[in-house]
Amino acid sequence: MDRAVFTPQLTPQEPARKRRPKSLAALAAGTAVSLLLGLGLAVGSGATAQAAATNSTGAPATSGGIKVAYFDQWSVYGNAYYPKTIQDTGVAGKLDYLIYDFANINPTSLKCFEATKAASQNESDPNAGDGAADAFADYQKSFDATTSVSGVADTWNQPITGNFNQLKELKAKNPKLKILLSIGGWTYSKYFSDVASSDANRKAFASSCIDMFIKGNLPVDAGFGGPGSAAGIFDGFDIDWEYPGGGGHTGNHSSPADKQNYTLLMAELRSELDAQGKADGKTYALSAAVGAGQDKIQNVETDKLGQYLTFLDVMTYDMHGAWDATGPTNHQAPLYSDPNDPMTPVAPGTGKYSIDNAVKAWTVGDPQYGIKGGFPAAKINMGVPFYYRGWTGVPAGANHGLFQSATGPATGAAMSGNVNGIRMYKELNGFVDNPADTYWDDTAKAAYFYDGSTFWTGENAQSIQAKLDYAHCNGLGGSFAFSLYDMGTQTALFDKMASATDGSAASCPAAPAPSGSASATPTGSPSSSPSSSPSSSPSSSPSNSPSSSPSSSPSSSPSTTPTGSCTAPSWDAAAVYATATKVSWKGHYYTNKWWTTNEDPTASGQWGVWTDNGPC
Repeated sequence: MDRAVFTPQLTPQEPARKRRPKSLAALAAGTAVSLLLGLGLAVGSGATAQAAATNSTGAPATSGGIKVAYFDQWSVYGNAYYPKTIQDTGVAGKLDYLIYDFANINPTSLKCFEATKAASQNESDPNAGDGAADAFADYQKSFDATTSVSGVADTWNQPITGNFNQLKELKAKNPKLKILLSIGGWTYSKYFSDVASSDANRKAFASSCIDMFIKGNLPVDAGFGGPGSAAGIFDGFDIDWEYPGGGGHTGNHSSPADKQNYTLLMAELRSELDAQGKADGKTYALSAAVGAGQDKIQNVETDKLGQYLTFLDVMTYDMHGAWDATGPTNHQAPLYSDPNDPMTPVAPGTGKYSIDNAVKAWTVGDPQYGIKGGFPAAKINMGVPFYYRGWTGVPAGANHGLFQSATGPATGAAMSGNVNGIRMYKELNGFVDNPADTYWDDTAKAAYFYDGSTFWTGENAQSIQAKLDYAHCNGLGGSFAFSLYDMGTQTALFDKMASATDGSAASCPAAPAPSGSASATPTGSPSSSPSSSPSSSPSSSPSNSPSSSPSSSPSSSPSTTPTGSCTAPSWDAAAVYATATKVSWKGHYYTNKWWTTNEDPTASGQWGVWTDNGPC
């Protein structure tokens, strides 16, 4: 699920959803990870959304559902996003599954392995991921008392430290939470075709992964690891092969036999996990992250996979982005295909990319592409990206920049690697949370953001609600987020995903009728001079808080009371907040970064004690 570089959408380089491993310098120095943008199909906040759709799957409507999120291995470096952050922001307590990404495949043995070697960041390098892994982040990095989930510093003589030990501590605090290890992703999918090509290879791969990560027999390295050292941490695997049949990163191996072999690989993993589960007295999960484009779905046996998988994460985002550098601008994750969508249809049929088309292909099939369907709707999760794709130099046109030309990708930002065309949610404070710049395409059921020059496509509360209404109306299993460090401590998008997943759709009306032009409407009351004055040239220095003018003199006697539907406890001026605590105040959630009392969160500013997590 790396996010890949700008490759034309209609080539085999479908946007992948996950980010690539960091450079060696980043690994050694702990600097910000350099994101490479995946081109794999998947889908992609203010107001209450209309219920999404008539039933497309034939499955009965549901309420509730599982909640899944991806935690990137490299989050703990420059972004300083730790398992402790997942705990302290309340995210862990709302999740059913946390997926830790990624493990790689040894290019020689075709087995699971550990090493400390950075992947190349050159998208044209066919060997970019060969032999790459991050054992240091996995089980050798030390956490002190301020960054440890337990609040206790690691010691030199522990069997393991690193993310693995922190995930173990996270599970101890959240007994219902299951943690899966994701194998593959955009950079690490090169050898899946080889792994799946024979019964012997499939068996060797599955048994090696179970031995290392389920039984916990990590290799001894830098004084850490050893037999059973990581036992009990992982509850199964997530397979992120990008992609069977071809596509993905330059140099990926593929074969016409991948379609059948993919199923056989899942069957072998399921069989060996079941055998291990019988020995351990538990049930191990097996999930997969898969493409949402018709050109990718046609290369898997949709009617045979469901029996082996616990759930399926359809990458319902990255459908459009600034790999088309001069546009046209388009939605990253449209629920429906807008009749004015300028995308060239996917050959050999007439379909375009949308979540509805993807879900229908997986469940009921799509004869134009020879897709049989047959995957159980109740095992499909709706993807929610916490990052945005964008362009700049975009004229307004008829609908506030939608489906318009561009002069190039929007300027990137530091925390996401200064890659133009993409930014994390936490890097777009004052833009994607500004009602004056927020618009809604009621045909596609998608939000977008435009300030007169720069156009971003991604999620807000309205689009997330629409996606989960659709999920409930179509009997889907739940939702998943990619990925947690994109939001940092600003949990508004996650909180909305969780509450919408827990709920149900009030009604399931028909999808919007096609119209002559996109029904793009502002979600707030935009004026010609937005009050937050967002820049048309986004700064490369990210802000952790929407506040642009920190105050060193917070009020000690707040005069207003909290508003909105916030669920966290209200901030109390008399309370002492000795550890990171999530509170609500004046319609926003806040989390303190250090000890505090009598400091109004709204006056904290970017460098103050309180981090603004966004509106309730």
